Amino acid sequence: MRAISVKQSKLSLALVFIIAAVILLLPFHAFLTVWFASNFGHYTAVRLWKEGLVFIAGLVVIYWLITDKSVRSKIFSAKINWLILAYVVLDLLLAIVAFKRKEVSAKALAYGLLVDLRFLAMFIICFALAIKTKLLNHYWQQLILWPAAIVVIFGLMQMSVLPSNVLQHFGYSAKTILPFETINANSHYVRILSTLRGADPLGAYLLLPISALLVLLVKFKNKRKLIWLMLAFLIGAFVVLFGSYSRAAWIGAVLSVLVIALVLINKDWLRLHRKPLSLIALGLLIVVGVSSALLLPSHRFQNIIFHTSSNSQQGVSSNQAHLSALKGGLKQVVAQPFGEGPGSSGPASVYNHYKPARIAENYFLAIGEESGWLGMALFLAINIYVGWLLWLRRSSPFALTLFASLVGITFINMLAPGWDDDTLSYIWWGLAGLAMVIPPLETSKVKEV
Repeated sequence: MRAISVKQSKLSLALVFIIAAVILLLPFHAFLTVWFASNFGHYTAVRLWKEGLVFIAGLVVIYWLITDKSVRSKIFSAKINWLILAYVVLDLLLAIVAFKRKEVSAKALAYGLLVDLRFLAMFIICFALAIKTKLLNHYWQQLILWPAAIVVIFGLMQMSVLPSNVLQHFGYSAKTILPFETINANSHYVRILSTLRGADPLGAYLLLPISALLVLLVKFKNKRKLIWLMLAFLIGAFVVLFGSYSRAAWIGAVLSVLVIALVLINKDWLRLHRKPLSLIALGLLIVVGVSSALLLPSHRFQNIIFHTSSNSQQGVSSNQAHLSALKGGLKQVVAQPFGEGPGSSGPASVYNHYKPARIAENYFLAIGEESGWLGMALFLAINIYVGWLLWLRRSSPFALTLFASLVGITFINMLAPGWDDDTLSYIWWGLAGLAMVIPPLETSKVKEV
C-alpha cells in the first residue's frame, strides 16, 4: 500500500508540473511557436506541443480512474462531467456520420473535434488533479498574473516604443500570424497583439487577469504597497485592452467588473452612499453622452468605437462582415437542426474540401452549425452549469475571478469564436476544473458538484 501511495504522489506531482507548464506558457504560445518554426520549420507540428502534454495528462487521469476509487467516485458523481460526456459522445457520433456522408473531410473533422473538445478534456483533467492535490489551487494567483504581467508589459511596449511590425523579426507573416492588425485596413489604427495570436484573443484573455486583480485589490485592501503594485498592473491591463481595439472585450470587461462590484460591495455601504453614487452615475452618463455627440463626427472616434468611417478605404466594414456572418450562422442553424458535423464550421472548416469555410462570428452558433440544436443546447448547459457551480463558490476569490471573467467571455463568444482560441480556452477551463473542489457556500443547498 505504501508503494502505491508513493507512486500516486509522484504521478500527482508530475501532473502538477505538466498542467502548470501548460497554463504558464500558453499566453506566449503564439509567439514562441512562430519564432521556433521560423528557425526550424514544422509550424503545424510545433503548435501541437500543448496537446501532447494534455494527452499525457489525460493518460494519467485515466490511470487514476481505473486504480483510485476516490477519484473515480468524485469524477463520476459530478453532474457536470456527465453533461460533458454526453456532449463528447454526441460530437463523436456526428463526426462518424459526417465523415461517412462525405460532408466533412478527414483533416477538418480531426481539427474540429480537437478544437471543440480539448478544453473540456482540460477541465476534467484539472478536476481530477485537484481531487488528488490542491497544490495548484494555492498558486492560482501566480498562474494567472505572472504570465499576464509579461503580456501587459510587452503590449504597452508595442503601443509606445516598438514599431508596429516588430514581430516580423520573430517570423510573423501572412503564412503564420500577421505581425499586427488594423481597423478596416487603415494603417493609422494599429491593433496590438502582444504575445497572443490576435487582437481579439488578446482582449478576451485580459478579462481573466483584470478580474483577478480587481478581486485581489479588495482582498489585500490593507496592504498599501501591494495595492499600488496591483493598481498599476490593473491600469496597464486596461490600457493594453484598449490598444487591442476589441469592442467585444471592452464590453466583456465592463460586465466582469460589474459582477465583481455587485458581489463584493457591501449592501450597507451602497445604501449609505446611494445619493452620491447616483449623482456620479448621472454625471458619467452626461459626460459620455456629450462626449459622444461632440466626437461622433470625427474620423478617429468612428474608427475606434464603430470600426468604420466615412472615408474608409475598405469596401465592406468589419461591422457589416460580422452582421453578415451572424445572419448566415443563424440561418444555417435553423435550416440544419442536426448540424453538419465537427469541422463544418469555425477555423477547422478551412480544411473542409467538400464545402466552403464558414465562420459564424458567434461561438454558440458555430457549435449549432456543427452539432445541431442538441449539441448547442448541451454546450450551453455546460457553460451555464459551470457558471452556477462557480457562483456557489463565490466566497472564494479564485472562483469569483473565474465567474466574473466567464460572464465577460460569454458576451465575447456571442460576437466572436472566443473558445476557439487555445490560449484562453485551455487556461480558463483548466482553472475552472481546479476550482470545482472548492466547497460551496455554507448557505447553499448544493453539497456536491
